Amino acid sequence: MFSELNLLGVLFSPFAAMMLAAWIMTIPLIMLGNRTGLSRVVWHPALFNLAIYVIVLSLTVLIIGAGS
Repeated sequence: MFSELNLLGVLFSPFAAMMLAAWIMTIPLIMLGNRTGLSRVVWHPALFNLAIYVIVLSLTVLIIGAGS
């Protein structure tokens, strides 16, 4: 079970921290896709980037959830 994070007296959901961590991990993947030309061959690059973010976020939740 996840517990809230206390940051200067304000309680945050652990999911908010996971979302931030997933976004930080997604940025290099998006940059890599742009450099390799992957964003030119997908149908909708913004939806593709969102899908990558959702995949990274779900993997983050699964990995952190398995450890606790």
